[in-house]
Parts: sequence; structure tokens; C-alpha cells
Amino acid sequence: MDAKSLWEKCVAFHSHECGGLTIGYKAALYAIDLIDLTFSSNEQVVCISENDACGVDAIQVILGCSIGKGNLLFHMTGKQAFLFYNRTTGKSARLILKKKPDAMTREESFVYYQGLEPKDMFDVMDTKITLPEQARIFDSYVCDRCGETAGANWIRLQDGKKLCIDCYQKYNRFDV
Repeated sequence: MDAKSLWEKCVAFHSHECGGLTIGYKAALYAIDLIDLTFSSNEQVVCISENDACGVDAIQVILGCSIGKGNLLFHMTGKQAFLFYNRTTGKSARLILKKKPDAMTREESFVYYQGLEPKDMFDVMDTKITLPEQARIFDSYVCDRCGETAGANWIRLQDGKKLCIDCYQKYNRFDV
């Protein structure tokens, strides 16, 4: 698919053009070149985003990373940074957005990012987060208090009962 069609597909998914979508679009394209990525039909490609902003939508469209598939994860730092992993080759890279000129409007930021090549937008760093294991499928249990079903990894034992996170009463004597 050519770059224009790919951009239009990202815009259709996100519902509008903006500088944030451009950031994710260019990060995904750069990651494709840097670590030999292709669209991920399963979990061959993993993205850990350090934000939950517009750019994540472009990464989903271009690379096939999604929360449901288990290959889109969030490590919230509030930074415009994305960690990409290629499970097939073992390659990885962290892309962090370079600082833009001060005092730009949203419209000016959009034009600015649209005009940059990906290599001019991002610093490339080593990933410091180990590639997460592939997504697991867990048994489900019914919460003994509310009756709702939750995955085993979210069930807690308290007073001999299986409780979901919402019903579980945390014990921590240091939080007041």
C-alpha cells in the first residue's frame, strides 16, 4: 500500500487528521525500516507505547498491534515514545519524539510533523523493557461477592473467597 493510502486509512480509523496521528504514523513507518517489521497478524510485532495519545491509532492500523491481540501494551510515562519489538528477528528499538520548535499552534504542529522524515522526528534508543511474553489465556472464575466473572490473573483470595479486583479490599498499612 502506498504512503498516501496508508495515511488515509489511519485518518479513517482515527476520524481526523492531527499532529498526534502523524507522530504515530511516522513512528510506525520508521520502525518498519529500522527493525524489519510487517503487519502483525498475531504477536510477531509488539509495541509498548509510553502514552495513550492519537499516534497509537496509526500504530494499530499500520502494524496490526492491538490490545485484544496482546501485542499493544502501555507503559505510561506521558512521553511521546514507542518501543517496537520484532519477535521473529529479535530486533527492537525505542523511538522518542524530538523536541519541536516552541510556540506552535496545533495546525502548525501538524504541518511541521507532516513535513519531516521519520529519521528527523525521532531519536532511536535501545529498549530497556524486556520483550513481554506472549499473551496468555486464563481460566475464568466467578467472584464470590458480586457474581461477575473475571480472569484467574485478576482474582484475589480474601477470607477464603475468590474476589474480583473491584470487590477485593486491599491491605496496605502505609497508604492513608
